Amino acid sequence: MQNMRTYDVTATSTAPPAVVWSLLLDARTWPEWSTVDSLDTERSSGLDPEGRDPVGAVRAFRTGRTVTGERLTGLVEEKQLTYEDAFNPYLHDYRAVIDLAPTNAGGTDIHWHGTFATRWGMGPLMERTLRDVMQRMADGLAAHAAERSAAS
Repeated sequence: MQNMRTYDVTATSTAPPAVVWSLLLDARTWPEWSTVDSLDTERSSGLDPEGRDPVGAVRAFRTGRTVTGERLTGLVEEKQLTYEDAFNPYLHDYRAVIDLAPTNAGGTDIHWHGTFATRWGMGPLMERTLRDVMQRMADGLAAHAAERSAAS
């Protein structure tokens, strides 16, 4: 039995949940605000041309030479996006949840958390690495949504 690991990060955006949600849902925007370099459309499947990827869509992201895929498993409009690994050379049984909650000031609290297993001996390193990467993802999402909201 592999030891399950976790990460849990938060960020707050001045943008309303609808703006944050639209960025999360549209895989094409992820390279603009996240740590991924590009969306690999050839290895992705089920993407929506209007940017409203449905449950079951597999979004493949390239970072350097590594391509990882995540399958959308749940969508609650402007509240929660869940996904699991479709293919990832470093993680197993990866599941993540991104919760959005409106703030009193009209912005959005972003809570991004997940569980995963990895090769024996790699757990502590991957836990730190994922926490750092996912914090950068949440911060990038919050900032980009704020910029987009201010521009409109």
